[in-house]
Amino acid sequence: MMDRVFGMMDDDPQMGPQLRDADVPMRYEFEDVDLVVNIRAARAGEEGNLHWEWSDDVDWKPQVKMAMSSETANKYFQGKENVAMAIARRRIKSGGDVKAALALMPVTKPVFARYRAMLEAEYPHLVV
Repeated sequence: MMDRVFGMMDDDPQMGPQLRDADVPMRYEFEDVDLVVNIRAARAGEEGNLHWEWSDDVDWKPQVKMAMSSETANKYFQGKENVAMAIARRRIKSGGDVKAALALMPVTKPVFARYRAMLEAEYPHLVV
């Protein structure tokens, strides 16, 4: 499901290029399900705007690291979790250039409605 969220951001004609141009490599850890994803801007010759791998075995270093539960991630992508507040309350543990990540929040905001629509259609039990 998270693959589809990243795909939504990658494919979006406004969001995708803005995220590629911002070029802020990130590492997300979903602690309760033991998953890690590393995301970076697509490089010359690569398709799309973003490239992500569900592994720490990547040839780039994250500029920002965030660790959270899958429940917190689900709330965030529905627009129901304030990242700054979640960091302050330790629902999200962060490291690196958190200011760069927070600066991208307005860029990624359009994905919230698309993610929620996907949940309502296919995974209604996850809607918050």
